Amino acid sequence: MAAQLDYHTIRDIFERFQAVQPEPKGELEHVNAYTLLVAVALSAQATDVGVNRATRSLFPIADTPQKMLELGEEGLIEHIKTIGLYRNKARNVIKLSRILVESYGGAVPSSRAALESLPGVGRKTANVVLNMWWRMPAQAVDTHIFRLGNRSGICPGRDALAVERAIEDNVPAEFQLHAHHWLILHGRYVCKARKPACATCLIRDLCAFEEKTG
Repeated sequence: MAAQLDYHTIRDIFERFQAVQPEPKGELEHVNAYTLLVAVALSAQATDVGVNRATRSLFPIADTPQKMLELGEEGLIEHIKTIGLYRNKARNVIKLSRILVESYGGAVPSSRAALESLPGVGRKTANVVLNMWWRMPAQAVDTHIFRLGNRSGICPGRDALAVERAIEDNVPAEFQLHAHHWLILHGRYVCKARKPACATCLIRDLCAFEEKTG
C-alpha cells in the first residue's frame, strides 16, 4: 500500500483526468433509474460487457418493477443465464422489484439507506445509482479503484470503505462527482491488475507505485 499522496498531487492527477475526459460515463447500459439499479446488481462478479449483452433483450420488455414482476423469475433467468450467479441474482431482482412496487410506488428511492435495504443491493451498488442517476458525489469502490487507490497513493485503504473515505477526504470537491468513474476507467484499462500500462499512463510521474513497468 502506497502512502497517501498530498493534496496538490491529487489535484494535478484529477486535472489530467478531467482534461482528457471531462464527462466520464459508466459503461452499464440503462434507460431509467430502475434499469440502472438492475444492471448494477447484475454486474456483481460479472463484466459490464456481459451484463449489457444480457440486458439488451431484457430492458425493452422489463424496464419497470411491475413489468419485471410480470416477466417472473424464470422469464428473467432466460435473459440473464449467461451472467454468473444468475439464479441468485434473478431471485433478488424479483424480490427488490416487489418491494419497489409495494413500498415505493414503483420508484427507485434516492437514499443510500433505502437502496441498501433492497435484496442484492450493497453499498457499492447504491453508490453507483446515487452517482449516475441522481448525480450525487457518491464513491462506488470496486476492485479496480481499490487496486489503483492503493498502488498509486490516490486513495489508499485496507478495505473498500476506507478507500471510499480516502476519496471523500482527499479528492478536491470539484472532482468528487466524476472521481469514481475516472478511477474505474483508469484501473480497468491502464492500471490493470497483472500488467499495468505504466509506459503510457497519464499520471505516471505523479503515481507512488514503485514497481512501474516499461
